[in-house]
Amino acid sequence: MTENSFIPGPGQTLAFREALGCYGTGVAVVTTMAEGTPVAITVNSFTSVSLDPPLVLWCLGEESNRYDAFSKAEQYAIHVMAEGQQDQTLRFARNGWDFSHADWQADASDTPILSGCLARFDCSLHARHQAGDHLIIVGEVLRAMHRTGKGLMFKRGQYGAFTDLL
Repeated sequence: MTENSFIPGPGQTLAFREALGCYGTGVAVVTTMAEGTPVAITVNSFTSVSLDPPLVLWCLGEESNRYDAFSKAEQYAIHVMAEGQQDQTLRFARNGWDFSHADWQADASDTPILSGCLARFDCSLHARHQAGDHLIIVGEVLRAMHRTGKGLMFKRGQYGAFTDLL
Protein backbone atom coordinates (compact mmCIF):
# COMPACT_ATOMS: atom_id res chain seq x y z
CA MET A 1 0.00 0.00 0.00
CA THR A 2 1.50 3.31 -1.13
CA GLU A 3 0.57 6.49 0.67
CA ASN A 4 0.90 9.82 -1.11
CA SER A 5 1.01 12.73 1.34
CA PHE A 6 1.16 16.28 -0.06
CA ILE A 7 0.15 19.89 0.52
CA PRO A 8 -2.52 20.95 -2.00
CA GLY A 9 -1.49 23.86 -4.18
CA PRO A 10 0.16 24.70 -7.49
CA GLY A 11 1.67 21.61 -9.02
CA GLN A 12 -0.47 19.27 -6.89
CA THR A 13 -3.79 19.63 -8.70
CA LEU A 14 -3.77 16.07 -10.07
CA ALA A 15 -2.83 14.56 -6.70
CA PHE A 16 -5.56 16.58 -4.97
CA ARG A 17 -8.10 15.50 -7.58
CA GLU A 18 -7.06 11.84 -7.11
CA ALA A 19 -7.44 12.15 -3.33
CA LEU A 20 -10.93 13.64 -3.75
CA GLY A 21 -11.79 10.81 -6.15
CA CYS A 22 -11.42 8.30 -3.30
CA TYR A 23 -14.77 9.52 -1.99
CA GLY A 24 -17.58 7.95 -4.00
CA THR A 25 -20.50 10.22 -4.88
CA GLY A 26 -23.83 9.97 -6.53
CA VAL A 27 -24.27 11.44 -9.98
CA ALA A 28 -26.83 14.18 -10.63
CA VAL A 29 -27.92 16.21 -13.62
CA VAL A 30 -29.15 19.75 -13.01
CA THR A 31 -31.48 21.31 -15.57
CA THR A 32 -32.84 24.79 -16.13
CA MET A 33 -34.30 26.91 -18.90
CA ALA A 34 -32.00 29.69 -20.14
CA GLU A 35 -33.60 32.23 -22.46
CA GLY A 36 -36.12 29.66 -23.67
CA THR A 37 -33.51 26.93 -24.23
CA PRO A 38 -33.18 23.85 -22.01
CA VAL A 39 -29.71 23.38 -20.52
CA ALA A 40 -28.24 20.62 -18.35
CA ILE A 41 -25.03 19.92 -16.46
CA THR A 42 -23.75 16.71 -14.84
CA VAL A 43 -22.52 17.17 -11.26
CA ASN A 44 -21.37 15.09 -8.31
CA SER A 45 -21.32 17.99 -5.85
CA PHE A 46 -24.87 17.64 -4.57
CA THR A 47 -25.86 17.41 -0.90
CA SER A 48 -28.60 18.21 1.55
CA VAL A 49 -28.26 21.34 3.68
CA SER A 50 -31.40 21.57 5.82
CA LEU A 51 -34.65 19.72 6.43
CA ASP A 52 -36.49 22.80 7.73
CA PRO A 53 -36.57 24.66 5.48
CA PRO A 54 -35.82 22.01 2.83
CA LEU A 55 -32.51 23.16 1.31
CA VAL A 56 -29.99 21.42 -0.97
CA LEU A 57 -26.82 22.62 -2.64
CA TRP A 58 -24.65 21.89 -5.63
CA CYS A 59 -21.47 23.49 -6.97
CA LEU A 60 -20.90 25.09 -10.37
CA GLY A 61 -17.37 25.51 -11.72
CA GLU A 62 -16.46 28.96 -13.00
CA GLU A 63 -14.77 27.39 -16.04
CA SER A 64 -17.97 25.66 -17.16
CA ASN A 65 -19.34 26.81 -20.51
CA ARG A 66 -22.76 26.69 -18.80
CA TYR A 67 -21.75 29.00 -15.96
CA ASP A 68 -23.81 31.96 -17.19
CA ALA A 69 -26.98 29.90 -17.60
CA PHE A 70 -26.84 28.26 -14.17
CA SER A 71 -25.38 31.14 -12.16
CA LYS A 72 -28.41 33.24 -13.14
CA ALA A 73 -31.05 30.50 -12.84
CA GLU A 74 -33.88 31.18 -10.41
CA GLN A 75 -35.55 27.77 -10.98
CA TYR A 76 -33.88 24.43 -11.64
CA ALA A 77 -34.28 20.70 -11.09
CA ILE A 78 -31.67 18.33 -9.65
CA HIS A 79 -32.03 14.76 -10.94
CA VAL A 80 -30.34 11.93 -9.02
CA MET A 81 -29.45 9.55 -11.82
CA ALA A 82 -30.17 5.83 -11.90
CA GLU A 83 -27.73 3.07 -12.89
CA GLY A 84 -29.01 2.86 -16.47
CA GLN A 85 -28.53 6.58 -17.11
CA GLN A 86 -24.72 6.65 -17.38
CA ASP A 87 -24.76 7.45 -21.10
CA GLN A 88 -27.12 10.37 -20.51
CA THR A 89 -24.90 11.81 -17.77
CA LEU A 90 -21.84 11.54 -20.01
CA ARG A 91 -23.63 13.30 -22.86
CA PHE A 92 -24.79 16.13 -20.59
CA ALA A 93 -21.26 16.42 -19.20
CA ARG A 94 -20.01 17.09 -22.76
CA ASN A 95 -22.89 19.17 -24.13
CA GLY A 96 -25.59 20.64 -21.93
CA TRP A 97 -27.66 22.05 -24.79
CA ASP A 98 -28.21 18.77 -26.63
CA PHE A 99 -31.34 17.10 -25.26
CA SER A 100 -31.84 14.85 -28.32
CA HIS A 101 -30.81 11.76 -26.31
CA ALA A 102 -33.07 12.54 -23.34
CA ASP A 103 -36.69 11.83 -22.58
CA TRP A 104 -37.82 15.10 -21.01
CA GLN A 105 -40.62 17.64 -20.72
CA ALA A 106 -40.97 21.11 -19.26
CA ASP A 107 -42.84 21.40 -15.96
CA ALA A 108 -45.28 24.17 -14.97
CA SER A 109 -42.37 26.57 -14.26
CA ASP A 110 -40.79 25.69 -17.66
CA THR A 111 -37.92 23.73 -16.02
CA PRO A 112 -36.75 20.71 -18.05
CA ILE A 113 -37.64 17.47 -16.22
CA LEU A 114 -35.82 14.25 -17.15
CA SER A 115 -37.65 10.96 -16.93
CA GLY A 116 -36.27 7.81 -15.35
CA CYS A 117 -34.22 9.44 -12.60
CA LEU A 118 -34.01 7.89 -9.14
CA ALA A 119 -34.99 11.11 -7.37
CA ARG A 120 -35.67 14.71 -8.35
CA PHE A 121 -35.65 17.97 -6.44
CA ASP A 122 -37.44 20.94 -8.02
CA CYS A 123 -35.81 24.05 -6.60
CA SER A 124 -35.98 27.81 -6.48
CA LEU A 125 -32.82 29.75 -5.80
CA HIS A 126 -32.22 30.38 -2.09
CA ALA A 127 -28.61 31.67 -2.09
CA ARG A 128 -25.36 31.83 -4.03
CA HIS A 129 -21.92 31.75 -2.38
CA GLN A 130 -18.60 32.25 -4.13
CA ALA A 131 -16.01 29.68 -2.99
CA GLY A 132 -12.66 29.46 -4.76
CA ASP A 133 -13.21 28.51 -8.39
CA HIS A 134 -16.81 27.40 -7.82
CA LEU A 135 -20.20 28.94 -7.10
CA ILE A 136 -22.16 27.17 -4.37
CA ILE A 137 -25.82 27.25 -5.32
CA VAL A 138 -28.34 26.64 -2.53
CA GLY A 139 -31.88 25.83 -3.54
CA GLU A 140 -35.12 25.60 -1.64
CA VAL A 141 -36.85 22.36 -2.57
CA LEU A 142 -40.39 23.11 -3.70
CA ARG A 143 -41.21 19.55 -4.76
CA ALA A 144 -39.40 16.21 -4.56
CA MET A 145 -39.90 12.69 -5.91
CA HIS A 146 -38.08 9.38 -5.56
CA ARG A 147 -38.42 5.75 -6.57
CA THR A 148 -36.70 2.46 -5.82
CA GLY A 149 -33.76 1.39 -7.95
CA LYS A 150 -29.99 1.42 -8.19
CA GLY A 151 -28.29 4.81 -8.02
CA LEU A 152 -25.46 5.76 -10.37
CA MET A 153 -22.20 6.27 -8.48
CA PHE A 154 -18.84 7.80 -9.41
CA LYS A 155 -15.53 6.97 -7.72
CA ARG A 156 -11.91 7.20 -8.90
CA GLY A 157 -12.97 8.07 -12.42
CA GLN A 158 -15.33 5.12 -12.78
CA TYR A 159 -19.08 4.68 -12.79
CA GLY A 160 -20.89 1.97 -10.86
CA ALA A 161 -24.13 1.29 -9.02
CA PHE A 162 -25.27 0.91 -5.46
CA THR A 163 -28.07 -1.55 -4.73
CA ASP A 164 -31.20 -0.18 -3.11
CA LEU A 165 -32.06 -2.30 -0.07
CA LEU A 166 -35.65 -1.07 0.21
